Amino acid sequence: MPDTYLSQAVDATADAGAAYDANAKYLLADKQILAYILKYAVSEFGDMEIPAIAGCIGDNIEIGSKPVDPGLSGTGRVSGTAAEDNVPGEGMIYYDIRFSAYLAEKEIKFLMNMEAQKSSDYAVLGYHLENRILFYLARMVSAQKQTEFFHSDFDSLKRVRSIWVCMDGKEDEDAIEEIGLCRKAVFGKEGGQYGMDLMKAVIIHIRSKNSRKASANVLIRMLETLFAQLEAEEKKRQLKKDYGMAMSVEMERRIQVMCNLSEAIWENAIQSGLEKGMQEGLEKGMQEGLEKGIRQERISAIARMIHASASREQILSYGYTQAEYAEAEQLLPANG
Repeated sequence: MPDTYLSQAVDATADAGAAYDANAKYLLADKQILAYILKYAVSEFGDMEIPAIAGCIGDNIEIGSKPVDPGLSGTGRVSGTAAEDNVPGEGMIYYDIRFSAYLAEKEIKFLMNMEAQKSSDYAVLGYHLENRILFYLARMVSAQKQTEFFHSDFDSLKRVRSIWVCMDGKEDEDAIEEIGLCRKAVFGKEGGQYGMDLMKAVIIHIRSKNSRKASANVLIRMLETLFAQLEAEEKKRQLKKDYGMAMSVEMERRIQVMCNLSEAIWENAIQSGLEKGMQEGLEKGMQEGLEKGIRQERISAIARMIHASASREQILSYGYTQAEYAEAEQLLPANG
């Protein structure tokens, strides 16, 4: 991946939050980070060393450029888009990160995608994340027609893995979940487990608070360090010391940009909070001042009526309260 990808992504987004999100994807797409995630989240790579896994990852890493929609998401497409694979009325959706990985000795090819998900909350998304994950898995399988296999050669389907890094976990919500196919006999003899490893999703829940204790899971610890609000030098130090990351010029620049953007977002949030507080304070002060002025005018009106010999019953009949009448009576000596 050329270095220019990152600078283009940052330059193309004026908003610090959007630039932060784009840069997060580029950091996750670094082969060292991907290798770490594959080792601890994809079982087929679990007994391999990180450098060996990095060597299994293809150079066709795509970031935010591969559509999910039917007929548009094939990698290395040999023939043109199959018209019958299109679904009318669907909007364009893009994968965050798309890449391939190979286990040459076992002659296994994986088609992978990774999503950086700021929220997994139904109230925020407006849909259940699990449904979106299943949709992505289905697209990654069906998009292989005319790319990985032709005609009815369904045994040439490649394994797909969809990895979701959810960044909104609470203090005790660091977790890794797997979603996949299962087969069980409803009646009679079970037919075996062939094909059950074709499609799997992995959800990695990392926590959003900086005050959290270190996770017991090494992958979650690494990802939480990667996205923690730390000074760039301290973050690089921890990634090198604790996780053996080699700080290439490209990765160092990405971390520096990430930290700068994080600081900008934090400062903007503080400024926004101050401005909101000042505005709310001003509005509250104006409201309180108006209410106080109205009350004072009501008390003065009662005092004038008392001074003009109006009876208590008459004054209260105009809608004034007992408390207001008592307060007006206390003012009479000062106004007499």
